[in-house]
Amino acid sequence: MQVIADLCVVPLGVGVSVSAYVTACERVLSEAGLNTHLHAYGTNIEGDWDTVMAAIKRCHEVVHALGAPRITTTLHIGTRTDRAQSMNDKVASVQRQLQP
Repeated sequence: MQVIADLCVVPLGVGVSVSAYVTACERVLSEAGLNTHLHAYGTNIEGDWDTVMAAIKRCHEVVHALGAPRITTTLHIGTRTDRAQSMNDKVASVQRQLQP
């Protein structure tokens, strides 16, 4: 099953800056071969359900290994069975509707 997810992994107990942890997680997602889009408060991910979930688990493992004693994660997941849809399709649909 294909999934589009929005992931926000927040390491706790590591200070104010978390960019090194975000970078490590982005590497995990890339190495998993997933289509991603990093944004200011998370990452959109597109791919097979099992691959996405395994990569999210791996993100937690890597962030803990970097020294984060706690992690809080927000995850939004969307699936469709009526047709294939990509992240780009969803954005393009709204952009078309914004045209005068």
